[in-house]
Formats: sequence, C-alpha cells, structure tokens
Amino acid sequence: MVWSDDFDGHTVDRSKWGYEVDCWGGGNNERQCYTDDPRNASVKDGKLVITARKEYSTGPALPERMREDGKKVAVATKPFTSARLITREKAAWRYGKIEIRAKLPQGQGIWSAIWMLPENDRYGGWAASGEIDILEAVNLGVSCKDCEGGRESTILGTLHFGGEWPKNKLASTEIEYPPVLDGYHTYAIIWRKGAFRWLVDGKVFATKQASDWSTTGTDDPDAPFDQPFYLILNLAVGGGLPESRNDKGVSPKGFPKEMLVDWVRVSHCSVEPETGDVCIDQES
Repeated sequence: MVWSDDFDGHTVDRSKWGYEVDCWGGGNNERQCYTDDPRNASVKDGKLVITARKEYSTGPALPERMREDGKKVAVATKPFTSARLITREKAAWRYGKIEIRAKLPQGQGIWSAIWMLPENDRYGGWAASGEIDILEAVNLGVSCKDCEGGRESTILGTLHFGGEWPKNKLASTEIEYPPVLDGYHTYAIIWRKGAFRWLVDGKVFATKQASDWSTTGTDDPDAPFDQPFYLILNLAVGGGLPESRNDKGVSPKGFPKEMLVDWVRVSHCSVEPETGDVCIDQES
C-alpha cells in the first residue's frame, strides 16, 4: 500500500484531499455547485460523508484549472450543492490497484462518481490525455421494469480517450449489480501497463486492453494511460447521463443525499495473483 485514507479523524485531511469549488456543472450540465463547506463534505464515525443538498448557491462558472490568469471569472447559480474531493497536486499514481469502499445514495438524477484524471495533460485537453472512471452509478433504486428486481442497479466502468472534445471517444462496460442498493461495497481497478480490470466486491466485471484505446497526442499504444492520474470522489446532481435515463430529469425528493466512503487504498503490486499478469513493471 502506497497511499490510503481510513477517515479516522474529525475532519477531511487537507494534506490528502483538496476541493474543487465552482458552479460549472462538470461540463455535463450538472445542477450542483461544488463547495468546501463542511455541510457538503465531512468526516463522521470513521466515514467520509459527501452530501448533496437542495439549496441554491452561487460561485465561479469555471473550475480553477480552467480559469485564465488576470481574466474576470463569470459566476453561476445552481439549485443544489455538493462536494468534489481531489488528490490533484497531493497524490497521483501510474499503475497499481485503487480500491474504494463506499455506500451510494439513491434517487432519480443522483450521480455517484469515483474516477481519475491526469495530473498533467501531456497529450492534450480532455479527453486526449485520458479519464479513468472506476465507478459511476446513476438513478440507483429508481423503478425500472427491465431491471433485475424492478429497481435500477447499474454500475459503470469507463475509459475516455481519443482527441480533444468533441473528438473524444470512450470504452464503457455497465452491469446490473443489485447488491449496490444495500450497504457498503468495494469498487476497484487493477491498472497495469496496457490493461485495466474493474472489480466490484473482488469480482472482475470489465476489462480493457491497450487495443481498446488511443490518443491523438501520440502513436504510443499505451497512451494516454501511461501517465500519473489523481483520484476524484464526487456526488453530482443531474447532468446528461442520469437525466437521460429512467424517469428522466432530477427528482426533488429525498434530499439531502449522502455518499459514504469507508476507506480508500492505493497499492503497487508486481504480480496479479489470479492470473500471474504483471500489475506494474516500475514505480510511478
């Protein structure tokens, strides 16, 4: 293990986590402002609690990394607040096993995300330098006649790559996983040179190989997933993915919504026990 957080303190550990503070909408027309308010992100009873609240907030219309020096930043107002925690400029990794044990909220329009972005956009802007989605889940628990058990329980694992928007591409796998509707579960990737595996509760549900991705930034077959990436934990409200599915839009019922994270662990390994595959061939 090279990095971890068990959330055993009284507040979010600012030596490990930063906050994104903006009302941008994530580039997906999401309806929340992200804040650093303890009401939106706190540590309680050994858990990180990310809370989405139904309340108006006003803030910068762009995240800090997209603002131009010396230029006035526009503001925006959104009808919800939440939090997005990041390890950018504090910790980033290339290859290894990243595991997060979490309990996810439910409701139409609720979008839980555990994902990674490149520490440096070596191959160009999004998505030429890549994005790794360890876990996404939208609209959990919503009535779904075609779903096992009659309730939405889909989880997704995705890579984004290709060119800069709008020439971006993706490779995604989604499965129904009814246990996600009850209690804590462990979401993970095993990331080695040229390959990814997505796991839920220790079982592989998706794989991707270097032949499944590319970038316009180089001809290197492993790129863009050959660079250090940092971790992101966030709870969004609305946006293109959840609002296009199930009952559509965002239900105002049941707020506040909480995403609970029990722990986060990042490990480097030399061999994957089940297959003998090399997990990493050098330190990040």
